[in-house]
Amino acid sequence: MSESRQGAALDADLAAWIGRRSERHDAMDERLIAEFTATLSPHLAQAAHVPPGLFWCLAPDIEPMDQLGGDGHPRLGLFLPDPTLPRRMWAGGELVFHDDFRPGDRVTKASTIEDIAFKTGKSGRLCFVTLRHHYSARGQLILEERQDIVYREPPSATVGARAAVPAEAAGPAPPGAGDWVVTPTPTLLFRYSAMTFNGHRIHYDFPYATAVEGYSGLVVHGPLQATLMLNLAAARLGRLPVRFAYRGLAPLMGDRAFSVMATAGSAGGLETRVIDAAGETTMAGSAA
Repeated sequence: MSESRQGAALDADLAAWIGRRSERHDAMDERLIAEFTATLSPHLAQAAHVPPGLFWCLAPDIEPMDQLGGDGHPRLGLFLPDPTLPRRMWAGGELVFHDDFRPGDRVTKASTIEDIAFKTGKSGRLCFVTLRHHYSARGQLILEERQDIVYREPPSATVGARAAVPAEAAGPAPPGAGDWVVTPTPTLLFRYSAMTFNGHRIHYDFPYATAVEGYSGLVVHGPLQATLMLNLAAARLGRLPVRFAYRGLAPLMGDRAFSVMATAGSAGGLETRVIDAAGETTMAGSAA
């Protein structure tokens, strides 16, 4: 079979995954709130009943050890399709809050595979999987989330890793008044992985992250960056945003402190950014 025909067959197989749905349940309990607060303080907003972003710890994918892939995630082909591209990252997403979560909520998370699409980028072939999550509690919809996941080709000798920042250049981009500086220690990355039940080895396994996936060190979680931007936006607005969108632009390495910034946007909203020690924006967002 030719390469083009193989691609067509693969696309047809993947198309069958669109519309698949799962439903899971979890609790916004006191221990989870305490763990989240202890891990991310003082970089949390006080403008909500529970810390913004805590919902990303709810209803994770839970599979037996023999159902995990080499990267530590549940192997592809269980709920998420297998696009035959091994490297998995959060690409971005959007949140629409209809209400606020509250301590003790029993939360139902309904997830649907909404779209699957292939593109070609600087690092080669990419597959984007769009998920739609609906979080409900107290008999109502609390949050609607679009989550974009990207799958990439294996790294080459020159693709995927960025050189570590030299020691003499260490330090985050200069923050403005009210912006945050965060140090992503291995303990912080481990704790966040544990709270979200995220087994992806790029966040805690240095030899795997560098030798297998081609990064220059441990990688800061995409949802952790989004959580910090969401909390800074909530702190600046004095309330939980009604809508928050974010997009990953580059890997954020866990070897140096980084800045989380918010500036005035349109119609009274905010533009948010995560900026690494070299001054590169790794994630950008907007809140209203």
